[in-house]
Formats: sequence, structure tokens, C-alpha cells
Amino acid sequence: MKEADRLAEEIGTRLAQLPDPTTPRLRAVRREYSRLLSRASPDLVVQVAICLAAQPGAGCRFVAYEILSQHKAAFRSLTAVQILNLGKGINSWGAVDCFGCYLSGPAWREGLLTISVIQGWAKSKDRWWRRAALVSTIALSRRAAIGDSAMTVGVCASLASDPDDMVVKALSWALRELAKKHPAEVRRFLEHHQHALAARVKREVQNKIATGLKNPRRS
Repeated sequence: MKEADRLAEEIGTRLAQLPDPTTPRLRAVRREYSRLLSRASPDLVVQVAICLAAQPGAGCRFVAYEILSQHKAAFRSLTAVQILNLGKGINSWGAVDCFGCYLSGPAWREGLLTISVIQGWAKSKDRWWRRAALVSTIALSRRAAIGDSAMTVGVCASLASDPDDMVVKALSWALRELAKKHPAEVRRFLEHHQHALAARVKREVQNKIATGLKNPRRS
């Protein structure tokens, strides 16, 4: 068995043995293996993460993505093909959001993925890849460098009329995040796409701009 396969299986077994796989407990295991892999080659770390992400156990994707995000050399070595492999099988909002926030979004921000790749995901027949395209914009909106907002708006525009609930919720999130630093641009987006956008998106984003909260009544 290759070293990457062995380590991934070992981590998966550790995660499966957790009595309650809460985020703090998953992260404790991740930290242990991050220390173990701190001086490992980037290629080994990437292969461990790919093998681990392919396992069905609870938290495997989360730990795999965090291991990569915390190993700077391994993260910077990622190719578009490897990132796609790490996303294979994403089939829940939790898996997609971990992938988008820890890997694809930061990878796009750092130039490891291109806008054409993200736009390709936005055109996918798979709802989870369309959601991944939107979640990937979060990293750009938080950096807010020149040109980031235009790319985010472009992805949002391509999915403005998507009726899928998981995509609608991600669109609301992407626009709310963008509105923190570019409220005027988001207002223009809402006006331009008002007939295509779901009522939920318009309500939550307008609330965010006006009050800073998605659902002010709940607060």
C-alpha cells in the first residue's frame, strides 16, 4: 500500500472511531495529522487529501480539505485537475461549502483556477457544482481586490434565474458577502435581474444591505 493510501486509511479509521464527529473533534484529528505532515512533500500531502476525500466516512472531506488549506506548499502546488478530483462526489450543502470555502474559492483567488473553470461549474447539470461556483466567490468577496467583484457578479449573473433551492441559497450568500464591501454594485445587480431572481434572494440581500442582517426579524 502506498504511503498516501495508508495515511488516508489511518485518518479515516480515526474519524470513524469518534463517538460524536463534531467540528472540534474532527479538527483535533486534523491538527494531529497536520503536525505529522508538516515536513512532508507537497505531493504526498495532496495525495493523502485526495484519497481521504474519496472515503465515505463522516468528516473525511472536511479533514482532507483542512489538511490542504493548512499546508501552504501543498495548497500552492494544486492543479485544476487535482482540485476537480478533490470535489468529486460532492452531494450535500456541507460538502460543497467546505470544498468552496477551503479549496476552490481560495484556489481561484490565488490564481490556481481560472474564471472559465468556475463558469463551467456554473453551467453544470449537477446542482452541487453550480452551488460550488457560487460558494467559490466568497473568498474573492472577502479579499475585495480590483476585478474580484466583476468576476463574482459574472458568476452570480449566470445563475440568477436558477430555480434550484440549493443554488438559490448560495446565490443569496454570494450576493450578501459581496454587499459587505460593494453594496452599490449589488443594488445594481438586484435591479438588473429583479425579474429573474427568487424572492428569497431579493429579500435577504436587501435586508443585508439595509440592516446588515439576513433576517432582521429573527434577531
